[in-house]
Amino acid sequence: MAPCAVRMWQIGAVTHNDIDTLIGDWLTLKEAAEPLGVSPNRIKQLIRENRMMGMTRGGELSIPAAFLDGEDLVKGLPGTLMLLSDAGFSHEEALRWLFTPDESLPGTPIQAMHENRGTEVRRRAQSLAF
Repeated sequence: MAPCAVRMWQIGAVTHNDIDTLIGDWLTLKEAAEPLGVSPNRIKQLIRENRMMGMTRGGELSIPAAFLDGEDLVKGLPGTLMLLSDAGFSHEEALRWLFTPDESLPGTPIQAMHENRGTEVRRRAQSLAF
């Protein structure tokens, strides 16, 4: 894939409406912390460490519900988010990439991670840095 084609999804401004359309359900920090058995402050710490990403929704910091898999984070999510951060992606750009359908996967990167296809997702994330 040509370098410009890899980053075509980045063209244009990332808006809350765009992100909402792609992501769908959000959890507040309190809602996300409960099934994980941690405090909302721990969720904030994970966001600061780029091991989780969130956005302010209705005045409250929230994370995509798809980041959770039962009582745990989706396998490989923290490492993938770190790769995207190291590649220079903002939180909004990383969220957009994770939730944008990719015909070659198929589905979205976050769906692939839920289906234990995280290795392919991380390979793609690594290639974005070059």
